[in-house]
Amino acid sequence: MSVGENIRHTREQMGLTQVYVAEQAGVTQAMLCQIERGTKNPSLQLGAEIAKILNCSLESLLASDNK
Repeated sequence: MSVGENIRHTREQMGLTQVYVAEQAGVTQAMLCQIERGTKNPSLQLGAEIAKILNCSLESLLASDNK
């Protein structure tokens, strides 16, 4: 899976909305949507912030073999 797919999968498993995660990360919901769809890539700083919100490691979001 891509970074965006990993973010979406983890977010959905936690029952969190795009709006909530985006607000906590300091980005727009549209930006988070683009990241999850794979049309934009998050910076390392934003990726780390999203990982913190999702209570997971940045490495797990970057891993291409997550399921």
